[in-house]
Amino acid sequence: MTPGNNGASTPEDDDPFGYLYADGQANGAQPPSGGYGYPNSVSRVRTVGERQYGQQAPAAQPYGQVPQQQGYGQQSANYAAPETFPGGAPTQQTAMHGSVGGGGGRGRGPNTKGLLIGAIAVVAAVVIGISVAMLGGGDDEGGDDAADTTPTQSEQSSEPSPSNTSQASEAELPAIDAKALSLGGAAALASDVQGAESDGGIYVGNLNGVGNSVTWTVNGIPEDGAYTVFARYSVVADQEMTLTVNGKKFGSKLNLSNFAHADDAAKGWTKTYAWPTLNKGTNTISVSCEDGDKCDVLLDQLSLKKGQVKD
Repeated sequence: MTPGNNGASTPEDDDPFGYLYADGQANGAQPPSGGYGYPNSVSRVRTVGERQYGQQAPAAQPYGQVPQQQGYGQQSANYAAPETFPGGAPTQQTAMHGSVGGGGGRGRGPNTKGLLIGAIAVVAAVVIGISVAMLGGGDDEGGDDAADTTPTQSEQSSEPSPSNTSQASEAELPAIDAKALSLGGAAALASDVQGAESDGGIYVGNLNGVGNSVTWTVNGIPEDGAYTVFARYSVVADQEMTLTVNGKKFGSKLNLSNFAHADDAAKGWTKTYAWPTLNKGTNTISVSCEDGDKCDVLLDQLSLKKGQVKD
């Protein structure tokens, strides 16, 4: 070995990339036949689709050539999946635990339907609460006004009360004072006794004798039917006289009792009534002293009401 030549076994001979340099090529460096440049190295890396199980691996491509590429989605003719060979890997796939829609009921995704229903319920509760609060507030603010504007029972009802009905009926039907009555026999007007309600305190006296009477010709009866005839009078003892309606005597005697329990004519003014049937239009009503009657009576007024009433 000389200083100019260190022999064939120099470090550059072991350089795996010596073939890339001129001096390495001059010394006989060659590109490796396999692996990635390391002499005698073993490489198990293969191009996709190059290896086939159970067959001899094809020879390596010369350096600098690129193996033929397969089109996307096409299976290489030199490759087959391991499970296609006898004894290969099992092909059955097991659903991952917790995967959505996994078979056999193993694992489920989040219950989005339940979450949606819960959210809707919360929103509905909030809306109802706000509505109740607003309605309650409106009632409180308008409470005084509502009390002021609430109609009373009389305002709500369009029908008159019984007392109003009686007054209306009495107003519709005529009444007569003593001085407007037709006198018969010895009957005469007087005003000596106080308490008569006729105009001027006038009443009919001197009825205590057979043949004495008063007659009222009443017009404007609205329809046929039952009516009530009222007579205002004064007595100091029970009396009775004959009532005649349209020329016919009406039932029993007209009761002229001392309902005031008075012993003075000025304190004995009271009322009595009878229920005759009148005709529509004009009717005549008479009070007379007949045989067997008690006629010591002061007669003040006569009036009518429709129907059979007592007041």
